[in-house]
Amino acid sequence: MHLIFTGFVGICRFCLHKTDKAGAYNRGMEIVDKYIPREYLALKINYCRQRLEELPKSTMMECKIGGATRKIIKADNHRYCIDTPAGANALKLLQERKELSAQLQIYETIWDINFKGEPLPECKPCKLNRCLYINPKQPVIMDKAFFDSLKNDDNKKYAKYKNYPYKGIYYRSASERDIAIYYTEMGIPFKYEPSVYISGLIKPINPDFALYIKELDSCKFHEHLGMKEFADYQRDAKVKYSNYIGAGLVPELDIIYTHDMEDVPFDIRYLSVKLNSAVYGSIICRDFQ
Repeated sequence: MHLIFTGFVGICRFCLHKTDKAGAYNRGMEIVDKYIPREYLALKINYCRQRLEELPKSTMMECKIGGATRKIIKADNHRYCIDTPAGANALKLLQERKELSAQLQIYETIWDINFKGEPLPECKPCKLNRCLYINPKQPVIMDKAFFDSLKNDDNKKYAKYKNYPYKGIYYRSASERDIAIYYTEMGIPFKYEPSVYISGLIKPINPDFALYIKELDSCKFHEHLGMKEFADYQRDAKVKYSNYIGAGLVPELDIIYTHDMEDVPFDIRYLSVKLNSAVYGSIICRDFQ
């Protein structure tokens, strides 16, 4: 299968001032000067639009009830006090709507600067049912529940140096820290070196990153392979690769592989290509799942 990508979006601050939506960048995600593939960008836009259609249109106001001023949320034709369970849920949905609206402005700004027409229609949000086999007869769907069950920074097998900190976690290399920064700025939830039980193994493995792609309600693993010139490292990488396949995962669809070698330094743009390939490949192959 050949996937054709039409390039990356390199956003500069100068270009943003040419659009009416430039102010969105002052409120939202730090995507400026990052590389966002067209297909994944289209998916993000379509997801925000779809979710905003699903959410109730609500506003917050203050009302006097029994002589006391209370905050009320008006959602469609209902009113809720925010200190009630229904009100707390309405407040949560209101906050989600605000966040999605801000994100959508950012994504649409990027799209309007670089592309013509509407975002790609095939890049629609969908729920994938990608499975990981814990044992030969027990598949687990890698959805949000699976992602939430994973424990962050759980690899206790090898000690870590404190040379590469980011947001309270010490990473094993500068490249892994750069990857964590990239996922954070892209708004992609991830867990670093979680413990994952898979078919054929007694002890869990620890993928470098477990990602949650909310637009697809699906998880993907990311293995960043460094020091490939060492024989022991190469052997361990081969074993891990085989273990993933034995657990029912598809390389480059369920698992992203990036590399870091002395003569081939890691570039975050390479990760952007691999991420886009895995996400877009999942979308166009969904009819075969």
